[in-house]
Amino acid sequence: MNHSVTSRQEILKVSRELMARKGWPAVNIRGVAGACGVSVGSIYNYFDSKEDLVGAVVESVWQDIFRRPEDPGVFRDTQACAAWLYRCMDQGSRDYPDFFALHAVSFLPKSQGKQRMQKAWDHILDQLCAVLRSDPKIRPDAFDDRLSLEQFADVIFSLMLSALVRRDYDPTGVQEIIRRSLY
Repeated sequence: MNHSVTSRQEILKVSRELMARKGWPAVNIRGVAGACGVSVGSIYNYFDSKEDLVGAVVESVWQDIFRRPEDPGVFRDTQACAAWLYRCMDQGSRDYPDFFALHAVSFLPKSQGKQRMQKAWDHILDQLCAVLRSDPKIRPDAFDDRLSLEQFADVIFSLMLSALVRRDYDPTGVQEIIRRSLY
């Protein structure tokens, strides 16, 4: 049932719901306006273009998938953080079917969607680095000139992206790499 929305956040919420139910093709100005129960012009009050809307939806979906956990303890332990990230990916794949597989390839190189996706990825990488810095179980000599903390975070993130493509949300392999490499 359509309902009339009155804010950017409400439009993004309806857009996420629309994308989850009908996929990316449904996320367009006319489709979102219809789902929101407002005119096309009303959507343009909040978004300058379809690209602006899609970019905002991309960012909103990434934020929804990787929203803060109820247990902040996952950020004190690298293995627990990896398990949490993989659970988020698994849940995200169920909440937003084909989001991971399709959206990255459907954006032009300099589109807002790609920029906002990159922003979300940068945030995840920053959080991984923060967890690695604060994890008390990591041995003191784990990082050196040959392998920096940032490079290791990049490895973990690359394994996550690979898991997204493969639709393999079992964190056991990445947790074992963390254990053998750092503890």
